[in-house]
Amino acid sequence: MQFFVNGGEVDIDFDPRTSLLDLLRERLHLFGPKKGCNQGACGACTVLVDGVRINSCLALAVQYQGREIVTVEGLGVPGALHPLQAAFVEHDGFQCGYCTPGQICSAIGMVSELKQGVPSHVSADVAAESFPLDHDELRERMSGNLCRCGAYNGIVDAIQETFGEAKAESEKSEAA
Repeated sequence: MQFFVNGGEVDIDFDPRTSLLDLLRERLHLFGPKKGCNQGACGACTVLVDGVRINSCLALAVQYQGREIVTVEGLGVPGALHPLQAAFVEHDGFQCGYCTPGQICSAIGMVSELKQGVPSHVSADVAAESFPLDHDELRERMSGNLCRCGAYNGIVDAIQETFGEAKAESEKSEAA
């Protein structure tokens, strides 16, 4: 079967009952996505498929044949980190680091959802075309990603710095 993983093409044979997470970790040796709960409850296995965040532990790999899969390893490289990866370092958005890859992939997927106008449970106007990434929206949208160490303040600060209202407002000012 053929996959596109982190910008590269991969042809691989495997048992069709293999989860996407197990394919990534055990066969492709991409250890960013973690096997936390293996039940879709913790978010440690979050990856992006065609820009959409998914829990890879719940997905059969065969479902994603021919699609673009991005793990945290595909977002940046040493010396050229993705802006969110750099913000996690700057704001201490991790302690043990176990949840960090899933948190980062989830946040990137979350921003895509915001741009597409996908409401959340706390969105005041579900018919709105866009939603600000304020405190409540951010926490609700990231609620599927758990941190055992409690580094939530650093995680929130990193996401806000990279994608939040302050950044959006400064970009509007620069454009004017």
